[in-house]
Amino acid sequence: MFFAALGFLLYGGRLFLMLQRFPVESKGRRKKLQEVGYVTTICFSCFLIRCVMMCFNAFDKAADLDVLDHPILNLIYYLLVEILPSSLVLFILRKLPPKRGITQYHPIR
Repeated sequence: MFFAALGFLLYGGRLFLMLQRFPVESKGRRKKLQEVGYVTTICFSCFLIRCVMMCFNAFDKAADLDVLDHPILNLIYYLLVEILPSSLVLFILRKLPPKRGITQYHPIR
């Protein structure tokens, strides 16, 4: 989990910095900067929180992440560390690129 968080921070940060170097008048630059920033922050934070929770679970005998006796606590934990971040990323990246026209294909003569 730590290496996944580090990977999101490293590659998301590199992409963010690369997008910042584009010309200011570049179309969609600000929107892409926001998307990359949000996705990087959400994914990094969630993987880091999960890493901390797993380390806490490994070193503290009283802490137990497997709360099968309490399904509501299980739901809350997985909602916060998996379902909510995935939903946010999908919501941020919901817009698909526009479809290209079929202008590059020509009929066979």
